[in-house]
Amino acid sequence: MTTGTAGAANAQRIREFKMPDVGEGLTEAEILKWYVKPGDTVTDGQVVCEVETAKAAVELPIPYDGVVHALNFDEGTTVDVGTVIISVDTDPGAGPVAGQPGEAAAPAEEEAEPQGRQAVLVGYGAAPASTKRRARKVPPAVPAQPEPVTAGLQAELNGRTASAPVATPVVVPEVPAVPAAPAPSADRPLAKPPVRKLAKDLGIDLATVVPTGAGGIITRDDVYAAATAAAAPPAAVPVVAEVSAPAAAAPAGTFDAAARERRVPVKGVRKATAQAMVASAFTAPHVTEFITVDVTRTMKLVQELKQDPDMAGLRVNPLLLVAKAFLVALKRHPEVNAAWDEANQEIVYKDYVNLGIAAATPRGLIVPNIKDAGAKTLPQLAAELGELVATAREGKTSPAAMSGGTVTITNVGVFGVDTGTPILNPGESAILAFGAVKLQPWVHKGEVKPRHVTTLALSFDHRLIDGELGSKLLADIAAILERPKRLITWG
Repeated sequence: MTTGTAGAANAQRIREFKMPDVGEGLTEAEILKWYVKPGDTVTDGQVVCEVETAKAAVELPIPYDGVVHALNFDEGTTVDVGTVIISVDTDPGAGPVAGQPGEAAAPAEEEAEPQGRQAVLVGYGAAPASTKRRARKVPPAVPAQPEPVTAGLQAELNGRTASAPVATPVVVPEVPAVPAAPAPSADRPLAKPPVRKLAKDLGIDLATVVPTGAGGIITRDDVYAAATAAAAPPAAVPVVAEVSAPAAAAPAGTFDAAARERRVPVKGVRKATAQAMVASAFTAPHVTEFITVDVTRTMKLVQELKQDPDMAGLRVNPLLLVAKAFLVALKRHPEVNAAWDEANQEIVYKDYVNLGIAAATPRGLIVPNIKDAGAKTLPQLAAELGELVATAREGKTSPAAMSGGTVTITNVGVFGVDTGTPILNPGESAILAFGAVKLQPWVHKGEVKPRHVTTLALSFDHRLIDGELGSKLLADIAAILERPKRLITWG
């Protein structure tokens, strides 16, 4: 088989799977975990890895049947969209892949075997763009001039103990007997792309790294070892005996701050959240208003709904009724549900409400939203809310579930916080902070009684919502929670 024919056959057998754009215009994703390894059999639709984008963690299915040929990146590597991350041999029964690194090199005398292959100028025309390199062959050592060596060096070279006597000068017979790593050469150091990126991030020159991998390949551990050596303080200079002055003692109470600090790269969901919050805070003029309200009747209604057969199996809590109150108040003030189009200098009024619920996850804050929440009944809203929270905690929220939000609720009360000044989710008009519900003394019907009280905070975009409109919206939410029967009369 000629080089061109072999290349065409490989192209048909080896199918490459590229990092897809799993979000809306995302440019990169981090490989969190591989579920397969080279040699594993995979089927169309099988999940092969989990990646984290700037919005969520997503599982990627492979669109081919076959055997995993190569994984191009290690776990923890950030890969650009469109980069090949895994290749699959779709016809493993056809034998070894021609011209691939795993194929054994045949002697020149055997190149004429009846296999349909023809020798070219160099070998059999192995693809120059192969993703892996053959292991380096150590050339025979050039005989060295006899040179006396110490007992320690002789022991290191010949595997004997340092106490072995040296009777005659020793000549090193050949390089393979020396277990030391190969000396750096003028060639480009061998390392996989993730290792090269790691070295670049740490500021390590690969030419100075001693490789320990097979065939002289530099591994991640080699780069870390070089970085540790570079960061280590230089050895102290021995003090000459004539110097009698004692070294200055460290001041009492001092400590090494750097040794007690941790640095974590900002990436994934946390990086996207930080960028979005900065953009929102310095783009939309925020206004925050507060109101404290007696929610005793709402808390009683929560307990009644938990016993209602129509709500059986659903998660019923105060957040559910706060969400419903927010949606009813938005119906009374639909002009709040809008967005600012900076490019066209227009205000976009929306006749639907995608209600976002801020959720704290191990990977950072995410805000999935319930699509068309204003059109849902209370049981439907409870079901959607429960599924949304469960999916977010598992880290399985899709990018689509976090796009298109119009307003948001953040429940800071679950952390025992009374209230706060929330920052708008980019592109949204308002965000409501729901504080902790506490039993407090409250004037009720002319008497001071213990009542369940909470504080609400509403931040809104002052380009879209003026003070009067924002105040009316917040007052209506509070009025519904104070007398939840208004969910019927106003809804």
